[in-house]
Amino acid sequence: MPLALLALAVSAFGIGTTEFVMMGLLPNVADDLGTSVPTAGYLVSAYAIGVVLGAPLLTGLGSRVPRKKMLLLLMALFTIGNLASALAPDFGWLVAGRLLAGLPHGAFFGVGAVVAARLVSEGRQARAVATMFLGLTVANIVGVPAATLLGQHLGWRATFLVVAAIGLAAMAALARLVPHIPVEAHQDVRRELRALGNRQVLLGLLTAVFGFAGVFAVYSYLSAMTTKAMGFGESSVTLVLALFGIGMTLGALAAGPLTDRALRPTLYGSLGALAVVLVAFPFTVHVQWAALTMVVLLGAVGFMTTTPLQMLVMNKAKDAPTLASASNHSAFNLANAGGAWLGGVAIAAGWGWTSPAFVGAVLAVAGLAIAATAGFLDRGEGKGSRIVAAHQSRPAPSSARPAAHPARPAFEDGTVTRDEPEAAWPSAGSGPSS
Repeated sequence: MPLALLALAVSAFGIGTTEFVMMGLLPNVADDLGTSVPTAGYLVSAYAIGVVLGAPLLTGLGSRVPRKKMLLLLMALFTIGNLASALAPDFGWLVAGRLLAGLPHGAFFGVGAVVAARLVSEGRQARAVATMFLGLTVANIVGVPAATLLGQHLGWRATFLVVAAIGLAAMAALARLVPHIPVEAHQDVRRELRALGNRQVLLGLLTAVFGFAGVFAVYSYLSAMTTKAMGFGESSVTLVLALFGIGMTLGALAAGPLTDRALRPTLYGSLGALAVVLVAFPFTVHVQWAALTMVVLLGAVGFMTTTPLQMLVMNKAKDAPTLASASNHSAFNLANAGGAWLGGVAIAAGWGWTSPAFVGAVLAVAGLAIAATAGFLDRGEGKGSRIVAAHQSRPAPSSARPAAHPARPAFEDGTVTRDEPEAAWPSAGSGPSS
């Protein structure tokens, strides 16, 4: 894997840290700014709204900007947003800072996923994208707990100053390590919007909204479950969150090679496993070692869905991979907000602190049903055997494997990624793997 992926992972680490750290700093922010914890919770929503709005808007505005320059501009906006948060004089300005910090989130991962896939040869694109997302998952192991402790001891403003410094370091890494990747000749905002209307892309985004909401129905209340259901003290919350982050990392590591080999089966399997883990979770919380094991499994199977969903929408929107990828992050943040809201409704109804897990299981099953429907329709259209990774100026011969050109961007030579169990490319002279 090229070193440029390290720069993308560092950037993802900073974004992941600022996205999730607010959940641990809400009491500190509320006390300092003289507001309630529920009101301070709007800071989480402000960031999510920024992601939803910024993903299509900034991606569209930057559709003709070279990829490296676009990444640098987005990371600069991220850094400014976190600096503004650190210097906010009151709650209203802090909401604005959080909104500003969230704007580049989806667009960065949209552009970054396309760049990551182009840095490697065919058959390794999903692993490259998963490597970038490792920064996001590692942020939940190291960044979020460390930033939370920093905020508790030195004040929440110090946390955002450190995240802004991470943004500057990421910009330096991007400038030094990421090669120049020109915008495709066919790149056009209207063309991207038309491609985004592809039925398979829309179903993929809908799968993300429902399926991933199952994860956040529980994750949003994991701190409360730790003390009120699992029987741990408040000092153990950081450990439980870190275990969830470890599970996320393991899931991301597994998702890359599995997605490269069989995209749709990886998506079906991860959503099915997520539903099973969520159903089992309430029955294990009273046994502490079992509860901690389930936390790791929840993080793993939940984040195994991200890479296949990312690759699916990128590949199906072959004329709009960047906008589709960015829109996928809008879908993930809608899942974040929707899952948290539905989980809160279950708790408020008096169903118990573990009831969000059952809500999450229903959402995961709904996501799986949408994904299976999309796969069935794709087969009915005669396209189920192949997902095109990018716009191809000429079709590759169906009887031969496209030649790899490691020295050139991976998408320039008509790279394709398959999505069925027989997706692994056969060696020369071999028959189908099935």
